[in-house]
Amino acid sequence: MPASNLVPHPREEQFSVLVVDDHPLLREAIAARLATMGAGEVHEAATVAEARARAVATGPCDLAILDLGLPDGSGIELVTELRTQAWPRIVVLASSDDPYAVRSAFQAGAQAYLLKSASAVVVVDGVRRVLDGGVYADPSVAPLLATGSRVAGADHSTRELSTREVEVLQLVADGQSNKEIGETLSLSSLTVKSHLSRVGRKLGTGDRAQMVALAMRAGVIR
Repeated sequence: MPASNLVPHPREEQFSVLVVDDHPLLREAIAARLATMGAGEVHEAATVAEARARAVATGPCDLAILDLGLPDGSGIELVTELRTQAWPRIVVLASSDDPYAVRSAFQAGAQAYLLKSASAVVVVDGVRRVLDGGVYADPSVAPLLATGSRVAGADHSTRELSTREVEVLQLVADGQSNKEIGETLSLSSLTVKSHLSRVGRKLGTGDRAQMVALAMRAGVIR
């Protein structure tokens, strides 16, 4: 992922981020590029233990980017812990395209699953979408969400989704905010929010990433 290929994406407001990876060079490259994208604070950790300590010290950052293959524990468990601690946006940047890992990451609460082997354009696009409130799956792993186990306890009634609700959910998957979805479909932001609330009730989760993951697995959206 050569840094020279990553195009800066200026943002109106600075954001804080935690980067968790046990490879120093990759971690530093990610941190440097995030700074060009508007990161005001970039914290780094090489292990689950360090990430937990950083999380306690800083409180929830605007974004976390983490690997799953950490030397002292499970990245999936770390995703769950950070979400429980009200971290709003989590991107998994991993080497594995194992279907179980992909599904588990989204079920744990990640908003994106990116591969380290992906092009710089794909990685940056995924991060941008998550920063803008969307969700994203690397194109090579997105089809894996079409198969797999369901989230325990959820009512996965994707068949009950209306055409409009599917349209809204697809735009969420495309990384659009409620305002952008409203502009695309000629709806008010409040109406978009109402549609998403109904989708959440039907799918048994109010989490945007999980709603998208469930709909992708059911083949309702791409």
